[in-house]
Order: sequence, then C-alpha cells, then structure tokens
Amino acid sequence: MGSYVPNTEEQRAEMVAACGLSSVDELFAVIPPEARVAHLDLPTGLSEMEVRAQMQALADENVRFPSVFRGAGAYRHYVPAIVTSVTSKEEFVTAYTPYQAEISQGVLQSIFEYQTQICELTDMDSSNASVYDGATAAAEAVLMCKDRTRTGVVLSGTTNPQVITVVKTYCESRGVHVTVVPPAADLSTDTDALATATGNDTAAVYVQSPNYYGVIEDVETIVATAHDHGAKTVMGFNPIALGMLRTPGEMGVDIAVGEGQPLGLPSPLAAPTSASCARGASSCASCPAAWWARPRMPPEIAAMCSRCRPASSTSVARRHRPTSAPTRRSAQ
Repeated sequence: MGSYVPNTEEQRAEMVAACGLSSVDELFAVIPPEARVAHLDLPTGLSEMEVRAQMQALADENVRFPSVFRGAGAYRHYVPAIVTSVTSKEEFVTAYTPYQAEISQGVLQSIFEYQTQICELTDMDSSNASVYDGATAAAEAVLMCKDRTRTGVVLSGTTNPQVITVVKTYCESRGVHVTVVPPAADLSTDTDALATATGNDTAAVYVQSPNYYGVIEDVETIVATAHDHGAKTVMGFNPIALGMLRTPGEMGVDIAVGEGQPLGLPSPLAAPTSASCARGASSCASCPAAWWARPRMPPEIAAMCSRCRPASSTSVARRHRPTSAPTRRSAQ
C-alpha cells in the first residue's frame, strides 16, 4: 500500500535526531518483540479508478427494483431534469410571509399548485401545505378526529413502526389511548381483531396501504368497520402507488396522509415533507396549517384560518383558476 504520511525520509531522520534517537524503531523499544509485527501481508495498493470499479462490481450484485412500494424507509425515484429548472424560476422563489401577500404570490402559487395536485391524486376535498413528515402527519390526523366523547385511537400493526411511535408520543400527552392491533399471518391487517378493538369511544382507525410489508390492505372493509362504530378512518398512502391503486377518496377514507419523499425528495434529506388531506368539512376545520378550498366544498368553509399562524393569515384557492395565484382575505 502507498504511504499517506507526507513527510520525506530526510524529514523523518531530522525528527528522530531531534529526539536524540538513531532510528524510529527506538521509539517502540518499550514494546516487547513478540508483540510487534515485522511485516503486514497486504495487497498492492489500487488507484481511485480501480477501487471505484471494484466497488461498483460489488454493488451490481445487489438486486435493484425500479419501483419500491413497501412502506418502510425512503427510496430514490426518477426526477425529470426540468423540475430543477421550473422550481428555480423567479415567480416561484419570492419570499413567503403571511403579512405581505403582495410579495408572496410566487410561493403561494406553488403551494396552491401542490395542494391542488394532492387533491387530484387522492380524490379528497382539500389538502394542507404539508407538515414535517409522514409520521407527524399521521399523528396530527388522528388527533383531528378526537372529540369530547371519542378519545381512543386504533392502529393497524402493519403500519410503519416509526409512525406508530410518533402517534403514541403525540397521544400520550393528550390522554388519548392508543391500541395497536397485531398483523394477521399474511402480514395484512387483522380485520376481525381490528373490529374487536374498535369501540364506541374510538375516534380514529389508522391503516397504511401499501403497508409496512408491502401488502395492499382491504381498506374498504376497515373503513366500514370504523364507520359502523362512529369512528373516522385515517389512511397512510404512498403518492406514487396511487398511480395504480384506488384513491383514498374512492374507498371512503375520511383523512389521508402521505409521506412526500417519494415525490422526488433525495433520500439523504432529513424531514421530508408530507401531504395531509381531509375529506369532510368537519375534518378540514381542525387540520393544522392553512387549507385551500376546492370548488365542491361548502361555501361556509371556503376560507379556512391557519391553525399555526395569526388569524389574519387566511388563504383561499379555487382550482378552476389554475393560472392565477390564490387570493387572500381577512379571517374576520
């Protein structure tokens, strides 16, 4: 192997002489001879290109799938080159502050387009502008369903363990009881056990599809079970998988939450964004972050106040005006 010590032989000799020694070996005289290694049988060093070629050959032995829908972890997805060009346009990078709408139209327009696309993708009535990640969105969604008489949450055991942990953390401080139903033998949700766990005090039933193990759940049966007990259904979805699966809206889901990383965020990034969508007016009113109204929503909730900003920050968007930025009106 090559040496990574930058000193020359002459410089080493000078340093040894400055220490009052005749050789480097004298520095290690205190080490017993039997503990020393006279020679390391190492292969000849390789150049950077040779090392890269060997590492690439090892990596090529791994099985790589063009698409992964298993709900565990972050995955790479193809992002067209034009995305960077479009998102760097000046009309999309203006400053965003809820108090200066006149200079915020670029970001507001991009948020409007994002929420509109999420509504189209999920077939839900409205969408927020995302929270921190999929697990956070799930926790916020189940708490949206809580009321005075319903304070329980039932989670399918096929959900991503990280989501389960975050939901439990959020609910513990709010006195919300969380029940996790173990998965069935085929790694799908045990619908019978879930029905047993769901009671009249259950506020929300959470299921993820495709689930943590990649199984597509029988969401309609779970929705029916929840509604029979007066509870709402929250579904975790993969936005890419919805290109071939039935949407949460089609299956009667009340609230749909999804991890935004599959939409194109690079895997190494921390805290990927997520989409949180509500179907009914009652769910919309309690969702964190500003909501955009869709045309078929009731007029009384056409404008929603932000739950995490002052009341003066109210945003309204209409999907039949996609070329113009959303308007802003007072919450009063």
